[in-house]
This record gives sequence, structure tokens and C-alpha cells, in this order.
Amino acid sequence: MIPESFEYFAPTSVQEAVSLAQRHGEEAKFLSGGHSLLPMMKLRLAAPKFVIDLGGIRELTQITEESGKFKIGALVTHHALESSEKIRSRCQLLAQTAAQIGDPQVRNCGTLGGSISHADPAADYPAALLALEVEMEVEGPGGRRRISAADFFVDLFTSALKPGELLVAVHVPVLESNVGSAYKKLRQQASGFAIAGAAAIVAKDEGGKCHRIAIGVTGVGPKAFRATAAEKALLGKSLTEKNIEKACHQVASGIDVQGDIHASSDYRRAMADVFARRAVLAAAGLSQ
Repeated sequence: MIPESFEYFAPTSVQEAVSLAQRHGEEAKFLSGGHSLLPMMKLRLAAPKFVIDLGGIRELTQITEESGKFKIGALVTHHALESSEKIRSRCQLLAQTAAQIGDPQVRNCGTLGGSISHADPAADYPAALLALEVEMEVEGPGGRRRISAADFFVDLFTSALKPGELLVAVHVPVLESNVGSAYKKLRQQASGFAIAGAAAIVAKDEGGKCHRIAIGVTGVGPKAFRATAAEKALLGKSLTEKNIEKACHQVASGIDVQGDIHASSDYRRAMADVFARRAVLAAAGLSQ
């Protein structure tokens, strides 16, 4: 189908983009990679009267490092993240997650900020961003502010972005060399989205016991979440296969697990355990 008619803008700065959004209100939409908005427009599920294309804003395409963190612009593509040597060597989890998104065509056009802002409950990034405890930098009519990953993902396709706000960058901690990480998912074969996926970060002390762990889970509930019970069960314990399997039991307890044509809620609940366990095992160096 053909989208309804709209007016097109191509700002060259964040301030200009935010100003346009403020001027046109709810009838305006930001366009980044286009993988979410354009299909919805073609199906007439979305009909913005004003489209603000962010592609010409150079600030949003940069990866820089400051104060022990990477500042990753919202328009950095999935391919750029998976192929960046500094991301691959110092924040492997993010590069590994990006490499599992969609297919090469999607990864070459799709963007970090577009995916995050869409807040799809089956997207890959939220699990990794929760485990990494990143901060989102956003700009709106009231200026710039930061939002923790824990507060950013609110509900089904709902983020903490206020009307007229634009996601500018993601601030990601550089991981120490002794920290292991992994992202594992059950892939929906047609789209590549996660039926269930888990990202894990693990670090051991000199005695071999777990002194840091974070597990983010996506694809299971209406939004990604931290598997806090599993984390608490492993903290201070030896990272053995038995302990990990025991801790990663009922990972989705208390979560409103979603069911659809791809997987029932019971199956997703079971797969949350399976892929959380696989992610922790891989992060701990006990499997690949």
C-alpha cells in the first residue's frame, strides 16, 4: 500500500528536529532507520502529517568515549555496532547483540535509537541495555536529560520519552577485561525477533565466586526486565552448571508472559529459563 500524504522535513541539528516536533505536536513523527515507522505508514496503521527525517544530523551518527563510557549516537546502525573494533573489544555484549538483529539488510539500515525508541517487547537491545545498566540521553523542549535503562522501557511499545523528545545517545559502560558477557535468544525465523532472549554479564572474584551479575530478558513480557531473583541466587556463589541451572528456574515468575501465534505463554516462560541459563553459562565461560 501507499502511505497517506505527509510533509517531509530534513533537519541538520538536534535542536532543529526538536523544534519541528514541538511545532507540529502529535501529528509529527521522527524517522531514523525506518524499519518500524515506514511499514506502519504503508499499512495505514500510522498516518503522520509531518515526517522529520533525522538522517542528516551528524551528531547522532558518532561513537565516542568519555569518562569510562561509550557515547553512542542514536543513528548508529546495528552493523556499525557489530563491526566496531572498540565496541567488540570493550563492550562485546552490545556488539554480539547487534549482530543477531534481523538480517544484513536490516542491520545496515536499522539504528540503535530507532529500535530503542520503538520499545518493541521482542527487540534484542533492551535485554543487553538492562544488563549493561546504560543511560539514555534525550532532548526535548525542556532541554536534555538522562534516563536509566531500568526506567526507559515502560510497557508494550511504550518508552519514557515525553512528547516531542528525541533520543540523542546511549551511554554504555566500558566492560573490564575480567567481565564475561553473552546474549542468547530463540529466534523467530521470519523476522529474527526474540521469542525469548537473555543477556548476561558475569564477573568472578579471586576465589572463583560470582561478585557481579546482571541478566536482562526480552521477548517474554510486555517489556524487557531484569531477572533479579536469578541474579541474587548466583551472587556470591560458585558459577557451576548446577548452581546456574538452579538459579535460572522460573526466571519469568511474576511476569505477565505474552502468548501469540509464534509461541504460547507457557512456552515463552519455559524458554526464558533456557536462554537465561545459556547466556549465563556462556558469560561465565562454561559454554559457547
